[in-house]
Amino acid sequence: MRAVTYSQFGSAAEVLNLSALSKPSPAEGEVLVRLSISAVNPSDVKARAGGRPGVLKPPFPTIIPHSDGAGVIEAVGEGVDKSRIGERVWIWNGQWKRAFGTAADYIALPSEQAVPLPQETSFEEGAILGIPALTATHAVLGGGSVDGKTLLVSGGAGTVGYLAVQAAKASGAQVIATARGSKGLDAAKGAGADFVFDYSDPDLATKILDATNGDLVDRIVEVEFGKNAQTNASVIAEGGTIAAFGSAKETEPVLPFYPLMFKAVTLDLVLVYLLNSAERLAAINNLTNLLEQKALKFRIAETLPLEDCAKAHDLVADGAREGSVLLRI
Repeated sequence: MRAVTYSQFGSAAEVLNLSALSKPSPAEGEVLVRLSISAVNPSDVKARAGGRPGVLKPPFPTIIPHSDGAGVIEAVGEGVDKSRIGERVWIWNGQWKRAFGTAADYIALPSEQAVPLPQETSFEEGAILGIPALTATHAVLGGGSVDGKTLLVSGGAGTVGYLAVQAAKASGAQVIATARGSKGLDAAKGAGADFVFDYSDPDLATKILDATNGDLVDRIVEVEFGKNAQTNASVIAEGGTIAAFGSAKETEPVLPFYPLMFKAVTLDLVLVYLLNSAERLAAINNLTNLLEQKALKFRIAETLPLEDCAKAHDLVADGAREGSVLLRI
């Protein structure tokens, strides 16, 4: 089979190679998926570049990158119902703690990591579900119903934030979003946010509270925890939750401890790779419901052929994309 591989850290052009590998066979409890689309996430780019703290060399001799993808189950291993053959599926944790991910013709992995894809959801959309959509869904709904509550989504034009706005709105919440630039503000508004503000506005907290008539925010979905800590401490309600999935601009943030403590705020650090079984099942069920309701729109910046994997990594690393970057297998 064709597969993109790397064996050392470095720039995409230097270390990513299109290789010919043996087609895998599904072991007991596994399925073999013929992939149609592989998605490139920032975490895939950081892993290939050697950007994970404390990781000095690749954990496996040869790695096929990417955790997200979608395709059709072609074969099953012992213990897996043969009725799954021919099923359209999307993949989660394809390359998390595993050598071989989705940048290939095939992937063999545990059956539960290949989730049925609703018929009305395309493979392109399915390839965005594993990290971005599960992160958004868990960050919004991981604490239970948000019906009638007020949510603040930081970075509402980003891949996760854009989906989080839609998930929150479809779940009955009043949604405030932040973004930057006319395109970003328009995207967040188009996703369904009731109010959208420039995240660089020095009066952001005041404007948020003006929009809510002074009511504090029940839950915050946060892409830049450190950068926005003070604003969030000002607008979060007592007993509220900050579900943070990133802090790239301030990787060692200073925490406004007492303002948060005296509101008994919960900090939920969201790493979708490590959801426990109950959390993941709930997130998948919530996500499936949203898909079946056709409540989610997906933004795709570019779809490239598998052999252009290095270009796809560079597009993601550049940070200027407006949507997901996909590879067609």
